[in-house]
Amino acid sequence: MPKKVSIGVVTSDKNSKTRRVEIPRLVQHPRYGKYIRQKTVCYVHDENDESHQGDLVEIIEGRRRSKTKRWELVRILDKNTAVDLAAMQAQSDIAESEVLESEVKAEETPETESEATAAPESSGDATDDAKASE
Repeated sequence: MPKKVSIGVVTSDKNSKTRRVEIPRLVQHPRYGKYIRQKTVCYVHDENDESHQGDLVEIIEGRRRSKTKRWELVRILDKNTAVDLAAMQAQSDIAESEVLESEVKAEETPETESEATAAPESSGDATDDAKASE
C-alpha cells in the first residue's frame, strides 16, 4: 500500500524533533451544502529541527514513533517570512531604553564635574553667610 503524502503548515515547533502540522480542507455540510473549513492535525517527526512555525512543509506517512506521531518530514516547501511584531517591539523598546540611558549618562558626566568644582565655592559661601548672621 502506498504511503500518503500531504502538504500542511507548521503550527507548533516547541517540542524537540516534533512538529504539529495542520492540513486545511473544505468539507461540504451534508444538509445545508455550505462549505466548512476544517483541519487535520498531524504530529510530524523532524529529525534535524529544520522547520519552524509558519513553514509550509511536505510530510509522508511513516512508522509509528509515539502515541500520536505517525508522519515524517520530507521537505520544507516555503519558509515563513512573517515578522513577529511582539518580538520586534520588545527589541526596539530595549534599544530605545539603551540609547536614552547612554544619553543620560553623557549629560550627567559634565554636570557632576561642574558640581564638584562649584561645591567648594558654595561651601565657602555658606560659611561666610553663617559668619555674617552671627
